Amino acid sequence: MQSQVEQTSSIGKSESDTVEFKNSFQDEVVITLVAFANSKGGVVYIGVDDSGIAQGVSLGKETIQKWLNEVKLKTQPSLSPEVDLIGDEGKHVVVFRMPSYPVKPVSFKGKYYKRVRNANHLMSVSEVSQMHLRTVNSSWDYLMRDKIGIDDISLDKVQRVLDRVKSRSPNIGIDTIDQFLKKQELVDGQQVSNACYLLFCKEDTYHTTIQMGHFASETVIKDDVTLSTDIITEVEEVMDFVRKHINKEIIITEQLQNTERWQYPLEGIRELVVNMIVHRDYMSGIHSLVKVFPDSVVFFNSGSLPEQVTIEKLLSDDYISYPRNLQVAKIFKDMGLIERYGTGIKRVRALFLDHGLPAPDFKVVQGGFFVRVFAGAQKSSSSDPNVGVNVGVNVGVNKLLEVVTDNPGLNLSKLKVYFDVTDRTLERWLKELREQGKIEFIGAPKTGGYWKVKS
Repeated sequence: MQSQVEQTSSIGKSESDTVEFKNSFQDEVVITLVAFANSKGGVVYIGVDDSGIAQGVSLGKETIQKWLNEVKLKTQPSLSPEVDLIGDEGKHVVVFRMPSYPVKPVSFKGKYYKRVRNANHLMSVSEVSQMHLRTVNSSWDYLMRDKIGIDDISLDKVQRVLDRVKSRSPNIGIDTIDQFLKKQELVDGQQVSNACYLLFCKEDTYHTTIQMGHFASETVIKDDVTLSTDIITEVEEVMDFVRKHINKEIIITEQLQNTERWQYPLEGIRELVVNMIVHRDYMSGIHSLVKVFPDSVVFFNSGSLPEQVTIEKLLSDDYISYPRNLQVAKIFKDMGLIERYGTGIKRVRALFLDHGLPAPDFKVVQGGFFVRVFAGAQKSSSSDPNVGVNVGVNVGVNKLLEVVTDNPGLNLSKLKVYFDVTDRTLERWLKELREQGKIEFIGAPKTGGYWKVKS
């Protein structure tokens, strides 16, 4: 007669971010439990091979208790997973269930691990610190800075920020610099927080360094600048550098004033710059980068996405925002540099699409966040300096003309199915084609109608 383990030859699962298989109990089991505790929890099956086939393990009278004691002794804080057994007399599959631990991080023999897909990864010092601070609802920038005091910050810079905050919220009841610094928890006696130093440092500091370059190609650099000032000033200095090295066209209109059109939507660029500065991991020591190419601009800052937030969730707006630097983010929000937490990426995509450009490319690269924005959907060898501005729009307009030609009888709502752009952008393209005499609208907009190629 077959045992229950033999009857249940396959667990019916595969290893993942919440499932691990082990042939026997060993330190790797404890490490996995620690990684699960530091992540979103998970289950370890002991007596199952890598392919998910149940082999079972032999158990003595005190085996399970011995394993649990070993888990407690080798972890800090001590873990106590739930235990289930699959099997009868003889061999069993032991199931350890470990929920996400409320006070993170948990260590194994003084080392900290996290779960990434189906593997355990040793955490860096920065990750350990960030995880602990997040657990206690704080962040690194709230901590008081060693060997740096009130004399190391510029009170003039503080006053300028206070004035801006008061102009937006005149009833906040703060009148002096001292009140402002204490109310925002930026100081403790003569000590200043990490955020306070980043926001108002009197002298340049390598902690805030941003390296910027203007490239003729991927390898030929034409201009480079290094910033090491306070992070509020850096927002405008990065914007000045980008504006200096991207194209701008003047659109002649019937109005008294002509219209300026930049190669990229400046509001979208500013949002990316603010995100780069606010969400940077300032403990890593890795500089932020801005690279301006003829057909694209690249932004990079150290610090990956928060736990359990993927690029896919970011782009679908399916996540809860948790700023890496809570105190910095709050000051930026009070100043109006951030509108709402967690809406930046969505706004940036909409702004670029509305400008007639492709959505930016977002990636996690070498533990940092990488963004590339594009001047157009296609590259051009033309020497016209404004080609980069127009190519993205032209590609969209030409594609729209193809769709109307191949599918006569579509209205705006039906045309939207063919394009990943805003209604405003699509309406602008339709208007351009109509003014060119290429398409016409048949019927009344209020009661129905459709677009067709003009005969």
